[in-house]
Amino acid sequence: MNREQHVKLADDAVTHAERLAGWAENAARERKPDAEPLAAAGALWDSIARTHLLIAAATPTADTTPEA
Repeated sequence: MNREQHVKLADDAVTHAERLAGWAENAARERKPDAEPLAAAGALWDSIARTHLLIAAATPTADTTPEA
């Protein structure tokens, strides 16, 4: 995978995390029992986003693989 692909996956994961955080917030306001699992899922997606960003940061911008 290249840097741009990891950044795209991170962006997608942030979108998931944001959506789940909103659902968790609404559930917490309404004192619904699913607030905690929604928040945990949002935190997991946040972790996935951060991981992809770290991988992207460590990935060279150009293909440095030598040709055979």
